[in-house]
Amino acid sequence: MVVTRYSLSEKTNLPTDSSRKGTRTRAHSPTVGPTAGGRGFLGILSLMAVLAVGFSSAGCPDKKPKNPTCSSDKDCKDGQHCFQKQCSQCSEDSHCEDFERCDQGSCVLQDNKCRTSDDCVKGQICLKNQCTACESDSQCGPDSKCSDGACLERGSCNKDEDCADDEDCIAGVCQRPGREAPPELSCKLDSIYFDINVYSVGGEFTETLQKNSECIQEASDRSVFIEGHTDDQGTDEYNIALSEKRGRSVADFLARLGIDPARLQVVPKGESESVGGDEDSRAEQRRVDFEWK
Repeated sequence: MVVTRYSLSEKTNLPTDSSRKGTRTRAHSPTVGPTAGGRGFLGILSLMAVLAVGFSSAGCPDKKPKNPTCSSDKDCKDGQHCFQKQCSQCSEDSHCEDFERCDQGSCVLQDNKCRTSDDCVKGQICLKNQCTACESDSQCGPDSKCSDGACLERGSCNKDEDCADDEDCIAGVCQRPGREAPPELSCKLDSIYFDINVYSVGGEFTETLQKNSECIQEASDRSVFIEGHTDDQGTDEYNIALSEKRGRSVADFLARLGIDPARLQVVPKGESESVGGDEDSRAEQRRVDFEWK
């Protein structure tokens, strides 16, 4: 097989520089085949590798290291400080906000300082950024009361006096100890309801109390708690007094119907079981309930 090689000038029909000068020069023929192509490709790869190393060496001088270790604040992100060779929230108290101190690289509240009552131990309130004991129910919020300097949530207690008359303070919770199951009767005791600030029995509930009286007579060996309730409007003191008046009014009514007053125990609940809401909800809260003792 005959292989014909062509010079660059023969392929392009252009004279070489040497032919133009009148000198005789050997034409260089391009090498054809995989060996030359492979060397060219490897050369390109080598050049790219060199460039990559160069860029890598140059780096980005302003970029912070990903590793959180540090030797000064300059090695950390904005707002962080170098503490014991670690980028942290603080390295001294001046890096923290008011009422805070730096503790092992973190800003924490100073002792007995607070922003809200949630920052204080349970039962204390936050007053002028200081955790302190309460002095009145109004400082404890709508669902708590102040007892012996501590705010107690509804149902919690320090002593029996914190609970309703039919409850005892057991393990910090108001509970009704020894409550027996209701008697097995064909009747039930229905609640009655009151208008705002009213404690006298309305005429529409006289029939309800008549039926309750007959039911109580059926269980002659059992007594009954008469629990007075109010809505959440008004002060605690006013609502306790109002709920007791409602209970007394109902107990007197039942006594006139023939029930022995010794079997009836009035329990003023006030607004302790009120959940607020709109007027329809509050109307359901102004009531007297009956429970077997």
